[in-house]
Amino acid sequence: MILDQPIKKFFINKNGRDSNVKSLAKSISWRAVGNTMVISYFVTGQLVMAVSIGSIEVITKIALYYFHERIWETATKVKRDEPKEEFA
Repeated sequence: MILDQPIKKFFINKNGRDSNVKSLAKSISWRAVGNTMVISYFVTGQLVMAVSIGSIEVITKIALYYFHERIWETATKVKRDEPKEEFA
């Protein structure tokens, strides 16, 4: 596709790893499909309460998911200068 390379440069940093922008975009899209407001409405029966609960939940979970993604990105980091262990 025509847009593959520009998008790839935007979402992958110079080391070939996921960028901060990609993690943030994934955080937002992940929360966009959430349904806390719907569940809150069924439990409380009040639209205002459901929107309040859902709004707080969306904002906090976006932040938590973003940091979760960054921790995983760091934890799975491949060290390039580290010599490979060879088993005899």
